[in-house]
Amino acid sequence: MAEPDIHPITVAIERRIDPARTVEATSWMQAGTDLATGFAGFLGSGWVRAGEASDLWYMLYRFRDIPTLEAWEQSPQREWWLESGRTFADEVRVERRTGIEGWFDAPFATDVESRDAGGAFPASTATGPIQQPIPAAPRRWKQAVAIWLGFFPTNLLASWLLGFIPGFAELPLVLRVLFATLALTPVMTYLVLPWVTRMLRPWLQRGS
Repeated sequence: MAEPDIHPITVAIERRIDPARTVEATSWMQAGTDLATGFAGFLGSGWVRAGEASDLWYMLYRFRDIPTLEAWEQSPQREWWLESGRTFADEVRVERRTGIEGWFDAPFATDVESRDAGGAFPASTATGPIQQPIPAAPRRWKQAVAIWLGFFPTNLLASWLLGFIPGFAELPLVLRVLFATLALTPVMTYLVLPWVTRMLRPWLQRGS
């Protein structure tokens, strides 16, 4: 049996909202985030409008993994919430981001109307939602370059350091690779890739 995906799952939803129902839609969008906060695995959510004169609204939420996401998406509470907005909200596009692509998600600006997993508003949301669409992920070749820039020096350093361990070079190739990947995976995940993508973010987002 395949192991469940334990990576955080980010879902971005694009909807068209009846401009005459903006006040109702604002309350409706917030009600959706309020409902999601009560589900296990909820990591946060937010929504933005493409522009004051635009009917495009974007909602984004994140869960711990696929099972917790599906528990929310298949819940009667969410079905009731979606049904309550059918008359003024039309879903246009849904996008999921998971695994390594999550490292390249552009963060929300500080004025986005959003709540954290505890349901509290950040202090910076006092000005209301910003008029800005959700940024797209960087191009695939740029993601590959960023990963390589982190992986090459990390792997080079690790190979040099492992050479000082007595008897390591005499181990079978499979065991050497196993030990190296076990050591490097958390380093890449929690230290190297977040740092590389933060340093390269202006270049990664340019032209996305």
